[in-house]
Amino acid sequence: MSYKETSELIAVSFGANQPAPNVFVQEEIALQLDVLNNEIAVIFAIDLDVTPPDAQAGLDSFTAASFSTTSLTALGNLSQTNTLAVARDDIRASGFVDGGVAFSRKADSTPTGDLPNIGLIATNNFFVQLQGSNNIVTKGLTGRVWLKRARADSSTYAALVQSEVLSA
Repeated sequence: MSYKETSELIAVSFGANQPAPNVFVQEEIALQLDVLNNEIAVIFAIDLDVTPPDAQAGLDSFTAASFSTTSLTALGNLSQTNTLAVARDDIRASGFVDGGVAFSRKADSTPTGDLPNIGLIATNNFFVQLQGSNNIVTKGLTGRVWLKRARADSSTYAALVQSEVLSA
């Protein structure tokens, strides 16, 4: 695999909001890559921050998000090749008379030191997904991805595009 980085580290911010409580939503974020010249994005870190779920006595609730290289019809998980990051906040209150106990799961939020890349994007966009359950109000997602632009040789670029398309 051969590519040459053509930029310094770039931070791209994004967000998504539910139109109604507990509704799945997906946003497409354009990277403005130069596909005619085999430009790719080399991903170094991803931060996903979800709005906390609503605490309701006796009900488990959650807010979760995923970051993927292809469009999804549901939340992605790390067992899927095209999903690069996930975040989830849960409140476990089933069987309790109060608001329950909160749990969070997400990766580190900022890149540090000399990181190896965590993924490559060859198509011109990425996708973020947001879902909640047992929430009273709408939830949101904010995030940031740290990447460098790079130019791939023709065979590497073709293989990356085909891999992304086939993993959809």
